This record gives sequence, C-alpha cells and structure tokens, in this order.
Amino acid sequence: MYIKTLTVTAVNSYVKKIIDNDLILNNLKIKGEVSNFKRHSSGHLYFTLKDESSKISCVMFRDYAKFLDVEMVDGLRVEIKGKIKVYQKDGSYQLYCEEVKKQGLGDLYAAFLELKENLEKEGLFKLEHKKPLPIYPKKVGIITSSTGAAIRDIINVAKRRNAYIDMIIYPSLVQGDEASKDVIKGIKYFEKNNDVEVVIIARGGGSIEELWAFNDEELAREIYNAKIPIITGVGHEVDYTIADFVSDLRAPTPSAAAEIVFPNYYEIEKNIHINYIKLKQSIDSTLSEKKNQINLLKKIIELNSPMNYIVNEYKNISDLNDRLNSGIKRKVLDEKNRLGYMIDLLNAHNPLKVLNKGYTLIKDENGNLIKNSKDLKDEDLVEILFRDGKINAKIYND
Repeated sequence: MYIKTLTVTAVNSYVKKIIDNDLILNNLKIKGEVSNFKRHSSGHLYFTLKDESSKISCVMFRDYAKFLDVEMVDGLRVEIKGKIKVYQKDGSYQLYCEEVKKQGLGDLYAAFLELKENLEKEGLFKLEHKKPLPIYPKKVGIITSSTGAAIRDIINVAKRRNAYIDMIIYPSLVQGDEASKDVIKGIKYFEKNNDVEVVIIARGGGSIEELWAFNDEELAREIYNAKIPIITGVGHEVDYTIADFVSDLRAPTPSAAAEIVFPNYYEIEKNIHINYIKLKQSIDSTLSEKKNQINLLKKIIELNSPMNYIVNEYKNISDLNDRLNSGIKRKVLDEKNRLGYMIDLLNAHNPLKVLNKGYTLIKDENGNLIKNSKDLKDEDLVEILFRDGKINAKIYND
C-alpha cells in the first residue's frame, strides 16, 4: 500500500476538516469542573474543564462572555454548550464555549473553602499574627523546586536587585501528594538552622489540582507557628491558596516575592547618597544658624556685660556724688542763711542789746526781771545790769 508523505500543515488541516464536519463535536454539551480560570483584558475567558480522569482546554470569546450570568471561579461545576475546534497552527484542539450553566462547586474547591473557613475562625489569618519582614535581610531562605521556573525567576530578580544577599535554597517538591510534607521539612530546616531572616515559599502557576499541596492544613499550621517570617509566591496573581492566607505576606508571583524580599542595592546606595547630601546640608545649615545665634548672643552679652554695667554704674555713682555734694552745699548754705537770720532775729530781740543804748535791767534777788515798779518793795535787794557790768542795790521808798 502506497502511503503519501504529508506536511505537518496538511495533517493539521485534515484533522481540522474531520472535526469541523463532525455533527456531535459541533453541537456538544459537556459537564465538568472549572479549573485554572483566567479572564483576559480583551474580555475573552480561558479555563480548563476537567473531571476525575481527564481535562480539556476551553475558551469563551467576548461576544458570548458578555451574556454570561454565571460567576466563573475555579472549582465550579458547570454544564457547557459549545463546539470542538482545532487550532491548526499548533495542532491543538479546545472547546469553544457558547453557553454555561452552573451545577455547583467541585469537591476540591469545596474542600478548599471549608478549610479556609475553619482556619479563619481559629484566627490563623489575622493581621496581628503576621510577622514583619526584615527591611535589609542578609540571608534569605527559599523553598521551591530546584528545577522549576520559580527558582530561576527568583535568582534573576535577586541578582538584578541585590547580589550581596545570600540565598539558601531548600529543594522541595511543589506538586503531588508528598509536596506539602516536603515544604514542611523545608520550614523545619530553616527554623532549626536559624541563620536566615526570611523564607520564600514559591511555585509557578497551575490549576487548583497542581497547587493543591499549598492547601494542606498541616502546612498552614507549620507556617503559622514558624518564628521566621514567611512570604509566599505561589502561582499567578489570580491564584490563592491556604498558604497565602496564613503566611506573613502573600506575593502574587515568585518574582514579586523576590522583588519584595530583596531590596534594590542601587536604590539603597542612591538613597544613602541623597540622605548624606541632605544630612550634610542640614548640618551645615544648622551650624550656620547656630553660629548666627551665637554671634547675636555674643553681642547681647557684650551689651549687657558686667564691665559695661560697672562702667555705667561708676558714671551713675559720680553723678550721684555730684548731686549729693551739690545738695549738701546747697543745704549748708540754706542752713547758714537761716542761722544768720536767726542770729539777726535773736540779736534784734536780745534784752542785753538795749543796755548799749543806755538802758539797765533790774532783777530781784531770785534773778527775775523786774518789769513794773510796783513789783519792788522797800528794802528789796536787786541787781542792776549795765552795758559794762552790774551792781547790787537795795530799794528805799521815800
């Protein structure tokens, strides 16, 4: 039998025609569980429909998606009407969805929500239990697959941002039944060898089944009880696991976790330089301001110095002395004038002065001045005072 050799394009085109002409594949209703759901910025929806044994890629274009009345989330059980089509360029086929009917949550997603609710009630997700991440770590622990894209992304980010920080990698399974136990061993390792300051748990994106190891209750409690801060970077930005809720910080991707943990060395260096300049300017400004204040205080002190005060007080004392001497002289002169006046007044009224005019004064034997003749009796002894002396006499009445 002769077999014709075909090109890859010819084979894909042939398969496409067979599927396009199949009545069943062009009018399908399929039930299953939504997984790895993504909403593109264009409005198109991309997800996987799976059951216990198999899965199929699905797309719902914007024109159909805008009439969708079902909130599409991972773990949702649905019934979908659509067509199987082949994408000829890469030979893949997928279900092109036209209608979606909700049937309920899948078992895995229901288990995820139940565990999340229970742990949340216990308080494992509360912010007050979150440990702060170090700002400038010297050594970082990383728990992830040694061959996955996550570790390559983290290393690339770390080298770009800060090659001076040591990284200790703990190789771990990140998918499958033993993955959660392996991650727990990694946490215990870093807890025992307590020389790292923060731990990154990382894994690339995937479906809910592929990320299921990070929804393990034992792993959640190990993260919660860890003394070292733990940041998770599991899956893509839209993926959330129990480990994300209980960790000290959740990053949307492994690369984002590295961006958070590894400070940018060059930005630090730049900030140090900027702060050095600001500090120097501040010190110079402060010194200049203080110098001006000192000069001002110096002038104030000079103006109010004790020596200036003493000099001024000497002048005040001299002025007071002059005023005092002037006052004394004036007082002495006044008193001298008053004394002269009193002397003149006394002289004017001095009874002895009349003796110079030829008059005499007569006193009785007791020294009393005789003013009237009737005060004298016969044979009274008297003293007669003249200008130049005195004599004693006796009174005789004729």
